[in-house]
Amino acid sequence: MTAILKKYFPELDSKRLGQFEQLYDLYNVWNSRINVISRKDIDLLYERHVLHSLGIAKVMSFKSGTKVLDVGTGGGFPGIPLAIMFPESDFCLVDSIGKKIKVVEEVSSALGLKNVRAFHKRAEEINEKFHFVVSRAVTEFPEFYKWIKDKFLKENFNDLPNGILYLKGGDLREEFGRFYDKAKFYELKEFFEEEFFETKKVVYYKI
Repeated sequence: MTAILKKYFPELDSKRLGQFEQLYDLYNVWNSRINVISRKDIDLLYERHVLHSLGIAKVMSFKSGTKVLDVGTGGGFPGIPLAIMFPESDFCLVDSIGKKIKVVEEVSSALGLKNVRAFHKRAEEINEKFHFVVSRAVTEFPEFYKWIKDKFLKENFNDLPNGILYLKGGDLREEFGRFYDKAKFYELKEFFEEEFFETKKVVYYKI
């Protein structure tokens, strides 16, 4: 099942591939108890959830010591795939729905991820600062920006300055409004050939 990951990330070592391979069974078990992924999507977990999350990794390779906040993580996307991919970075995953954070905690524990912390909180309630904030289309961007605009560290040491990496699809000009001209849009179809990614993007917004 992880062939699609090896196709696009040939640099993955056996440890990380093993962790990615465990995701299917873990999410199958937890999804039967707490619905965090639509039933029709569970068989497409690696394409529509794991690889989609790793679209961010095609745009940004987080360096050791990078602090990343995942807002509205749901069952752990994009945070858990990114935490597997970048074991030397620190990931804080938050969601306002407690049962979803329970899944994040159980999956992270089963994988032995030491670089993931999970909180049943709204983004506004987090009193830490981070280098990057990631998310997967939790709300329209102007509203999202209000939640997290004061959550950023001043020090920069990654290849991109600190900011937001947002997974979103479709025509975004109207939604982004005044933010549009400052944002950079990376088309995932330029990295992944599957039809699912035809309209999907990673949006980078420098703080």
